[in-house]
Amino acid sequence: MKHFMTTLLFIAFGLSLAFGQQALRQKHFNLDKNLAISGYDPVSYFIGTPRKGSATYAYTFEGITYHFYNSQNLSIFKNYPAKYEPQYGGWCAYAMGNTGEKVSVDPETYKIIDNKLYLFYNKYFTNTLTLWNKDEKSLKVKANANWIKLFK
Repeated sequence: MKHFMTTLLFIAFGLSLAFGQQALRQKHFNLDKNLAISGYDPVSYFIGTPRKGSATYAYTFEGITYHFYNSQNLSIFKNYPAKYEPQYGGWCAYAMGNTGEKVSVDPETYKIIDNKLYLFYNKYFTNTLTLWNKDEKSLKVKANANWIKLFK
């Protein structure tokens, strides 16, 4: 009986950590009506051109819902979700590195760096991808540190 109770406590603790992590991700990710990347298919960035996904091919990974263009992209994501999720929760990489702020993005302004997806703000005559490219190495280090701080 004691072993059973200990096992239940470990399971409950594990579940609370998992749900806590999901809530933290939902709090910090760039979501539009609980949907990541404004409904764009994260896999599509890596195989050509960003494409809008469909609710028909929806998948929720650790509390974050993504839409996919087709069942093949959905399957690819399910096998390697961490590879395809946008960096910094889908917020502007430049802003995350420059000021640590969560700034919205244009889902069609992006860059793949070291097989990771980075998204950027691009409105009102300001394309932060251009600014990012001027000091990418330094901004990436700062953005990584700022993103980690959000989860502490």
